[in-house]
Amino acid sequence: MPECIILVDNSNVFIEGGKLSAKLKGVVRQPGDKHDPCDPSWRIDFGLLLREVAEGQRIIKAILVGSTPPKSDTIWNAARDGGFEVITHEKNLSGREKAVDTEIVAKGTELVCTNPQPAVLKLLSGDRDFIPLINIAISRGWETEMWAFESAFRKGGQMAQTVNRVKPLDPISPRFGRNDFAWPI
Repeated sequence: MPECIILVDNSNVFIEGGKLSAKLKGVVRQPGDKHDPCDPSWRIDFGLLLREVAEGQRIIKAILVGSTPPKSDTIWNAARDGGFEVITHEKNLSGREKAVDTEIVAKGTELVCTNPQPAVLKLLSGDRDFIPLINIAISRGWETEMWAFESAFRKGGQMAQTVNRVKPLDPISPRFGRNDFAWPI
């Protein structure tokens, strides 16, 4: 049975999933808005996400990286309960995410370089910042997959062209995503 490592950029998956949920509900960008609407009711079931992405392969390691939430937030406990090692970093003084992509590249490179044999690297993000990690994995004989919402990458873009396979999350999102309350009201 093939083995895999799963690395998740939480904000990328969460934000783009919320955008898809809003779009499916018919909520569109209003004149003057700079960003597509994001459904605040959309949530991820991390255990189901892990199962979907693993596709029956044995998981060597699953890591979810994101920004530190408020102390009352239970999201990271749900991710841990779902099978992820969770790593968080504080946002900067402007409230912007910092060190998340770098952490994923560092952890992914460590895992690729220390695993005794090549496996499948499954990266959940469409961000081009991960191309160095993908190149290292490929150079060491690994298969590479980019799992991302279609709004998070360009099909002909550099990241999509670098990985061995692109796996859009859009068609499988109903199997791991849900809406926790009615929106829009």
